Amino acid sequence: MSCVMTLIAGSGTPSVLSEAAARVVAALGLPSQPDWLMPDRACDLLLAAADPAAAEAVARAAIGDGAIDVLVQPLLDRRKRVFVADLESTIIENEMLDELAGFLGLRAKVSAITRRAMNGEIDFRGALEARVALLAGMEEAVLEEAWARVRLMPGARTLVATMRAAGAATALVSGGFAVFAERVAAELGFAHVVANRLEIAGGRITGRVVPPVVTGEVKRATLFELAARHSIALPQTLAVGDGANDLPMLAAAGLGVAFRAKPAVAAACRVRIEHADLSALLYLQGYRRGEFAA
Repeated sequence: MSCVMTLIAGSGTPSVLSEAAARVVAALGLPSQPDWLMPDRACDLLLAAADPAAAEAVARAAIGDGAIDVLVQPLLDRRKRVFVADLESTIIENEMLDELAGFLGLRAKVSAITRRAMNGEIDFRGALEARVALLAGMEEAVLEEAWARVRLMPGARTLVATMRAAGAATALVSGGFAVFAERVAAELGFAHVVANRLEIAGGRITGRVVPPVVTGEVKRATLFELAARHSIALPQTLAVGDGANDLPMLAAAGLGVAFRAKPAVAAACRVRIEHADLSALLYLQGYRRGEFAA
């Protein structure tokens, strides 16, 4: 089966990609030169046949410590027709429970729990409930203040706009809260949202999550349901996330990308973006820079 290797330079390091690509071509003994998706930013190398992990290992050895992401995948079904994304630390830079805890002087305590949960060290549901309980009594108005702190991940707007322009079905799935996920989805154009809901009574957060809780299994089920609804086979699906609760959908997707993932998640995923921004997911699908939607 014909495969393609994509090399993508991290932000601030595009000038090194040309030299790195030349070293990879030599190390793999390829007959052809790079096909540039964007000069000095991303390129494809065609491989007649390859063991993806082995080819990636050769490429990474040739690249050395350069901030360049590498992926080998089949050419077949490269452009995906379903796109499902995690929200926090993926589509946005924030972890919103940590932001809310900051208003109570509890950011350090809650952030430590978040890191352990996202690295798969503790149960996600239990960690979520424990963190939300610390917010009991917080005024609902603080949610608006927290929203003002939301920062989109670089490349997020372009990624979603381009996938939509290509006709892909899109969903934002989050173990965080709908109050933030729905606004991000509306701003970027995600068609579907699945997220947890904070219980609010009398204008205050009660410290409880309205069931059912969105877990990793729910995220995977959302991927399956969206693909089935649009009669799209799983090899034509794309998922992206960073935490342990994203692993089920990343494993199920045709292309499951661990984006700047927690250590345990990165160790479990061959497909990783560690240096580039979210536009890397478009290069992985073979989009050229001129095809990106505004």
